[in-house]
Amino acid sequence: MRTNFLPADTRRRILWAASACLASVALYVAGAATANPSTPALLPLPESKPPAPAMVALGKQLFFDNRLAGDWGSSCASCHSPAKGFSDGKPLSAAYTSMEYFRNSPTLINMRHRARFMWDGRLDGSDPGTAVRDMVTEAHFMNADGRIVQERLKQIPEYVKLWEDAFGKGSDPYGPRMFNALGAFMQTLESRNVPFDRFAKGEATAISEQAKLGMQVFNGKGGCVQCHNGPIASDGKLHRLGVPEHPDLLANPLRTITMLRHYSTSGMPNYMAARTDVGSYAITKVQADVGKFQTPSLRELKYTAPYMHNGVFGTLDEVVDFYDRGGGKGSQLKPLGLASDEKKALVAFLLTLSGDELKVPEPSIPDLQVRGNFGKN
Repeated sequence: MRTNFLPADTRRRILWAASACLASVALYVAGAATANPSTPALLPLPESKPPAPAMVALGKQLFFDNRLAGDWGSSCASCHSPAKGFSDGKPLSAAYTSMEYFRNSPTLINMRHRARFMWDGRLDGSDPGTAVRDMVTEAHFMNADGRIVQERLKQIPEYVKLWEDAFGKGSDPYGPRMFNALGAFMQTLESRNVPFDRFAKGEATAISEQAKLGMQVFNGKGGCVQCHNGPIASDGKLHRLGVPEHPDLLANPLRTITMLRHYSTSGMPNYMAARTDVGSYAITKVQADVGKFQTPSLRELKYTAPYMHNGVFGTLDEVVDFYDRGGGKGSQLKPLGLASDEKKALVAFLLTLSGDELKVPEPSIPDLQVRGNFGKN
């Protein structure tokens, strides 16, 4: 809309009214989605009740302690670093010592709002303890036996104290509770001071005019909201986009071996013939699920490049171009026909879903002691 011919004061009033109108639209959409869950809409993060502080304190220590790994070679923070948006900044993640993994390490921020865990959606999002157990005990992640890890923890007086604070006097380190404590800490990792959230709650100037145009593309022509909705911009469902394989998946035998082992332990038929990441098919064994992956959250994209389940796209511009083309081979997407300015605006809007950098200083890790020197025998 051209307004240059109008007096400056009139232009300001028009722009203010337009911003207020967009804010009202955002609030209306959020309200409509709350009243009618079948209406897809992007929502601000809800207020969350934090877990018990003593559980969180114990879980935070454990998160940074590499003694949870079978060989003491890595911690949870190795692949979910606070400095990298609680991911690892790599296209394809590392794995247990001398191995390599075949998928990207997703951020842990806002995990408490996920419907499912893992790219193939195989774990229930309401049970973070089970997800942690898989990460600690799975051979290609940390390859630890929970019974051995709990005995290690018993040799650390500071952990025995933290354990009793969390679970009561006389409690001893125990594998399942260890996983739950880690899950409690991870549930505290939430986006903070997010421009989109402030805008959706009525702060009209929280995002730029370009980002507001991008929001219109997101909700309208781009159709992004159909799958990227709710408080973390994910419907928690599985979709096939035809994302190209990362070239290192087959170029690096260590990644191929890890992928095939995952297929084997999942009971996938004829797994040795696979030379691509089949996604949720390995779990469901349903042919229609080949190449389907869970919709990722769009929050904290500013800190969590590269993108997609295999980190094949290094920038948001590449991601938007991919969606604009209608995805890749076998995709369920359709071409969008976005103009250059619409693409740029969409990227600007996506970045408004990132809040302040979430900084968690690494705690000091206490040494082991022979248990007879400090406590029960």
